[in-house]
Amino acid sequence: MSMSTFARSLICRYSQVLLSLVAFLTLGLGLRSGAQEAVVTEEVFSGPQVGEPLPGFVFRQALGDSAGQELDLVAQADGSPIVLLFVHEANRPSIALTRALTRYASERLKDGLVTGVVLLSDDPAAAEANLKRMQHALTPNVPTGVSLDGLEGPGAYGLNRKMQLTILVGKQGRVTANYALVQPSLQADLPKIIRSIVDQVGGEMPNTEQLMALAPGMRQAEMKTERGGVDQDQLRGLLRPLIQKTASDEQVDAAAAAIESKIEADPAISREIGRIASTIVGSGKLENYGTPRAQSFLKSWAEKYGPRSKKP
Repeated sequence: MSMSTFARSLICRYSQVLLSLVAFLTLGLGLRSGAQEAVVTEEVFSGPQVGEPLPGFVFRQALGDSAGQELDLVAQADGSPIVLLFVHEANRPSIALTRALTRYASERLKDGLVTGVVLLSDDPAAAEANLKRMQHALTPNVPTGVSLDGLEGPGAYGLNRKMQLTILVGKQGRVTANYALVQPSLQADLPKIIRSIVDQVGGEMPNTEQLMALAPGMRQAEMKTERGGVDQDQLRGLLRPLIQKTASDEQVDAAAAAIESKIEADPAISREIGRIASTIVGSGKLENYGTPRAQSFLKSWAEKYGPRSKKP
């Protein structure tokens, strides 16, 4: 069974170790200049998860003609696609990603997409003043304001105050995508979040040039997320459910089935999964990756798809 929103809320508020890194995973290509590294962390929770209800809540708008008015965006959406951006910490990376996403969302307003930005703070007055100071960096005509529920945000949401951003995509009153971001990144996060929005609103996924237009200053190379012919964000998304320490055997089996389905469809993915699994197994830290059932899958993939050692 998935963790309840209430239970997640308690964990977010009282656990001191939720965000500890559980493993480092090498995803290098063996380039002449050396291998590149990436980090895989144990999945953290913030807000209702995929498939769970999206409760209504009220926040106070701080900008534009609607400043001072209270708004329930979930009620306004009434089942239409919705994107909610909860800003736990207003800094350059979180605001840059917020600006790029809301720019795209404002272009999809005509398609029925409802979007809002909610800054979380224990001092609403100071938070409103902060939004007004930075409004030049925000997207006009997108409802932007301050939570009426303090730093923790709406009680029913179970938001994690250790995040910088929590971004929820929803439709028909339920969450369809959840992004809990400790370190927001335009190049890593923007494409996949927009893909989640497109999945609900429809239309074509923006190409690289269009994504760059949403985030001026980004270089084209920074928007590339493929390595070895495989989208690394997609790969991490496949692996995270498998290596969760809290996953049940049924959840591990479902995650493994999804990975094996991708392996069958794409030889490049089989090579990447084999290399990653071999790296984990060979690291001597296999026990850090999920449950014993998950570890058995990793060992099997390492043997079946991993790089073959050269015999003398």
